[in-house]
Amino acid sequence: MEKNKVALITGSTSGIGKAIAIQLAKLNYSLIINGARTTQLSEEYNNSLKEIYNDALKNRIIYIQADISKKSERITLVEKVKTRFGRIDVLINNAGIAPPERKDILNASESSFEKVLKVNVQGPYFLTQLVANWMLKLREEIINYNPYIINISSISSFTSSPSRGEYCISKAAMTMMTKLYADRLSEFNIPVYEIQPGIIKTRMTSSVKEKYDHLINEGLTPIKRWGLPEDIAKTVKAIVSGLLPYSTGDIIHIDGGFHLKRL
Repeated sequence: MEKNKVALITGSTSGIGKAIAIQLAKLNYSLIINGARTTQLSEEYNNSLKEIYNDALKNRIIYIQADISKKSERITLVEKVKTRFGRIDVLINNAGIAPPERKDILNASESSFEKVLKVNVQGPYFLTQLVANWMLKLREEIINYNPYIINISSISSFTSSPSRGEYCISKAAMTMMTKLYADRLSEFNIPVYEIQPGIIKTRMTSSVKEKYDHLINEGLTPIKRWGLPEDIAKTVKAIVSGLLPYSTGDIIHIDGGFHLKRL
């Protein structure tokens, strides 16, 4: 069994997931980096990790290509983690997709709805089920075992965007998923948190940069800047460092104050 703590971050080949992986590497976690379409990590990504792990890189990190929306690939993902590390201390459900194309809800297709919900809700819901049951067994095997489950959601869970309704619904569903697992796992001392990022500078938001540049400058967010993937990663660091010990099922807003109701 791996002596170091182990974290699985889905959708971690770039953006928020990548920033979280690098932050956890700095905390001396062994990592499972995951993506659905990427066959290997970029040279820049590998170099960043090498700077942290030095010669131990090959022993501390594995990349597993898996589509969490598919049951067989979820099962294979978890089995590979068991085989390689024998433990898991942190699950971060970060993988998610936007609709293939933005369409008004009066014209949006069922196929787009099904695809987004399968990746953004069904995948993490049942991956969490798999991992949570494994965590329950590990509690009996590892002394001072303190696991965490963290869901990366979005301000879209409470903000209407009629041109991408399926995405909003998927993130609202993740909020309830957080509450359900937090409730069910509380008796086992496995806290579950939800981080709700706001407007974060990633590949997903690159196509709407000008729009949000303008809105941010006009005061859309009290803190007038784009959020960065590192802002989310620092929040994960706080959680896994045990700085929220009397908390579970909570939403942590990392959105520059967007969620505030203002007059």
